[in-house]
Amino acid sequence: MSQSLRAYRSSFPQVASSTFVDPSSVVIGDVTLADDVSIWPLVAIRGDVNFIAIGARTNIQDGTVIHVTHKTTENPDGFPTLIGEDVTVGHKAMLHGCSIGNRVLVGMSSVVLDGAVVEDDVIIGAGSLVSPGKRLVSGYLYFGSPARQIRPLTPEEREGLLYSANNYVKWKNDYLADTSSQIQPDAS
Repeated sequence: MSQSLRAYRSSFPQVASSTFVDPSSVVIGDVTLADDVSIWPLVAIRGDVNFIAIGARTNIQDGTVIHVTHKTTENPDGFPTLIGEDVTVGHKAMLHGCSIGNRVLVGMSSVVLDGAVVEDDVIIGAGSLVSPGKRLVSGYLYFGSPARQIRPLTPEEREGLLYSANNYVKWKNDYLADTSSQIQPDAS
């Protein structure tokens, strides 16, 4: 069993065979990583007191932390962290108990907090703070602390969201081809 993939109680990460998890990263507990996901160096993903699901072709870049919010009497479901398909999460981002749609760019060092919802086709500028419970509607650039709607995305920016995700799939494949530097998920 890989040291990067670790159980919490009876929950063990479910990782697609086409996924890349850098050996310096850790994925713990109730976490699902779909096809072609890439987890880059020094990422911590901790699905211990709730679950985390990361969609196909999503890349989680270096130094990112992903966690969840536990269940309480006031919030019986807590807040899992749900990340859609074709998402690029920039270096040193922090995602905590939030929901991220498809084709989203979370800029470097951005923070997305409990109960926040980021709809499809959104760019969050670097260093932004998405406050608890805030909703970022589809089709816009958001920036700031707290994050504010800046302007609609251009057609080129929308295309760029898929371009980024597809590039990271290619780079992930290069890393998987180099068997000397990889950790393969267990086939079980």
